[in-house]
Amino acid sequence: MDLRSDKTNCRYHLKGISVHKKFMAEGKASISFSEQKMMLLIFNAPPTQLLAFLRTMFIKLSGDRGESKVGTRTQLLSSKPSTLQEISPVTLQEVNQVKQKAGCCSMTPPGTKKRTLQGQEAPRQGKKSHMSLSLGPSSLTQEQKEVLNAALSGKNVFFTGSAGTGKSYLLRRIIGALPPDVTVATASTGVAACHIGGVTLHSFAGIGSGQASVERCIEQASRPQVQQAWRKCRHLIIDEISMVDGLFFEKLERVARVVRGNDRPFGGLQLILCGDFLQLPPVTREMDQKGARFCFQSPAWDRCVHVSFELNQVHRQSDPVFIEILQNVRIGRVTPEITAQLLATMDHKVERGGILATQLCSHMQDANLINSSRLNNLAGATRTFEATDSDPYLTKMLDQMTPVPSSLVLKVGAQVMLMKNINVADGMVNGARGIITSFDDKGKLCAEQH
Repeated sequence: MDLRSDKTNCRYHLKGISVHKKFMAEGKASISFSEQKMMLLIFNAPPTQLLAFLRTMFIKLSGDRGESKVGTRTQLLSSKPSTLQEISPVTLQEVNQVKQKAGCCSMTPPGTKKRTLQGQEAPRQGKKSHMSLSLGPSSLTQEQKEVLNAALSGKNVFFTGSAGTGKSYLLRRIIGALPPDVTVATASTGVAACHIGGVTLHSFAGIGSGQASVERCIEQASRPQVQQAWRKCRHLIIDEISMVDGLFFEKLERVARVVRGNDRPFGGLQLILCGDFLQLPPVTREMDQKGARFCFQSPAWDRCVHVSFELNQVHRQSDPVFIEILQNVRIGRVTPEITAQLLATMDHKVERGGILATQLCSHMQDANLINSSRLNNLAGATRTFEATDSDPYLTKMLDQMTPVPSSLVLKVGAQVMLMKNINVADGMVNGARGIITSFDDKGKLCAEQH
């Protein structure tokens, strides 16, 4: 290993070393050289690059010990994108101790916000959870590489695309390639923020709902802790940007310039924006809906966004006819031919094994109403399962930011869906559906998968 600085060049053999990788997901690691009695500290490194570097070291060390007869190059090139490594982040107890010393309330680190149904074993306070990160050289399409290169070059980027073009996947790749200490991943909603491992834009901004005047918003964002977060940030990522109201975006841009003490657009922050303006409109109060406007309609957008990209290659679908129909419907172009093709599918039987076809709704309240109606029409008594949260102080936040309700009401015959991957090999994956067949004496449920 060569270590170079402006003054000296040092070379150390990778022998008798130990790697501490507990905080790899935060871009931190340390390598201890026992013979030289020296420790190399790595911090603020892009997590994906750090993982690849440490993995390469592991392969080299394994080869030196004769643990593998396969060459290093062969092992690296044969790595599949789905190769995963488990990382143990800091425990809940350790984080809370730090927060108490800093005078803050307790919190649960990413990856440890677990909900368990009553009757299951709740996570213990000091138990370390695991987070999986992809280590393989996952390939990007040419259009995705252009977006990634623009983001890494420091430009303010907006990229969009229809459903299935890999926006979320690309955004996670961008997040993994930026220094974690100065990168803040946000989204307009709690659920979207969870998907990218970030926080809501309102939470980061520290200006509440943003309904107050610009002067009041600046006053709120000037609180010491909020201002420190603003000034430390260099790369601000906003997912589902279409749901951010134009007036709020304009206020945010003004707040950023004042709080950061920098009169450049958005206070000199690099913006990486992602979303589809043809899918989700701005979220505003009912009384303000008539005056709502997209953020690209605000003057701040033209000042801040340097370059825009549109992803066109659809990965979620393989039927070219279906893709063309979806693309036309997306922009509101529904020809008589498309109408005839869609109407011809109305009589298709898509139910299997008693599982009803999923009905897509544009609003959560519509979906909840349909599900409640179906459940009420089933015979038999209801059983209620209450969630046990690892941190009771975060119960309300979990209810707002996760699609899993804290109270689940079920009956025999109810149709259910998994919300996380349990066993991929057996098909127990996020989105798999089944039917409740029975409840045991301890209140645990049994479901038949279809």
